[in-house]
Amino acid sequence: MKEPVDERSHPNGVLSALDGHVPSRTPIWMMRQAGRYLPEYRELRAKAGDFLTLCYTPEYAIEVTLQPIRRFGFDAAILFSDILVVPHALGCSLAFETGEGPRLGPITDLAGLNALRTDLDPLKIDRVLEAVSGIRAALPKETALLGFCGAPWTVATYMIAGRGTPDQAPARLAAFRDPAFFTALIDRLVETSAGYLIGQLRAGADAVQIFDSWSGVLDPVSFRRWSIEPVRRIVEKVRAQVPGARIIAFPKGATLPGITELVAATGVNGVGLDWSADRKATRLAVGGKVALQGNLDPLALIAGGQALDGEIDALMEEFRGAAHIFNLGHGIRPETPIAHVEQMLKRVRG
Repeated sequence: MKEPVDERSHPNGVLSALDGHVPSRTPIWMMRQAGRYLPEYRELRAKAGDFLTLCYTPEYAIEVTLQPIRRFGFDAAILFSDILVVPHALGCSLAFETGEGPRLGPITDLAGLNALRTDLDPLKIDRVLEAVSGIRAALPKETALLGFCGAPWTVATYMIAGRGTPDQAPARLAAFRDPAFFTALIDRLVETSAGYLIGQLRAGADAVQIFDSWSGVLDPVSFRRWSIEPVRRIVEKVRAQVPGARIIAFPKGATLPGITELVAATGVNGVGLDWSADRKATRLAVGGKVALQGNLDPLALIAGGQALDGEIDALMEEFRGAAHIFNLGHGIRPETPIAHVEQMLKRVRG
């Protein structure tokens, strides 16, 4: 890692960390920071009528993205959208059932895949990119803007099962039973996801994150094939069009050997750690190569009080002197008290 950076010449700590510096003040943002724990979000969600309208209406997506920045002043805003925008823009049916999560029309063979588009529907994606541009224009200059996509493995699990499942067995079975179909699906998602991220970066995103929310269900060989390799290809394609693009990988549930291999193979700028990651061991293994992002347990944030303070203090101490971006180990939960978010910010910022 490089020496600590003067914030006057590199004012955003998130970008400073991703560029290999040790920020002089630990930057902070939260996964799902624009969402159901905020009353202003719930009010706008009710006005929109359904979740996809919220995602595809630029004025709504802009407003939701900005809400936590106005309230808390996080160091980064993350585009309000969903990882399933990509399969939806390929032609998959998609609906969000209250209390049930997403429902897609399952794609289970080559015939189903071949019936989809080979590119993303601009009528959908252009609305998202319009929101990115609008967010960047409305954000304070010192606040970074993050775009994102789902990793091909994780998106494929939803496309095959039509929903989330406990261990994503339908996708794992498909990879074993029909490798030609599964490889073609992953290839389609690599191409379209890379293009999607390129669009976000050109529209004004300062960095992008690739969410591999289900990488933890894969064995080491499958993790290498279906998680690391597709992400490596996306990074390569993005940087061929946007040289120097800052990219964060979030391989939820990955082992330390898996994280170490992912960092070495992909060349990402940062790696997100879930709450189960061993901070000291991870810092020793890859802390000199990438920024480390995370990894407060979202339940500690719900608990609040002395327990929250203790967890934050331990985390900050273990990452002291590293290129560290404070974040949760996964998304903030809807039942999280706003006062606990305020407590966290005060503790992290001293």
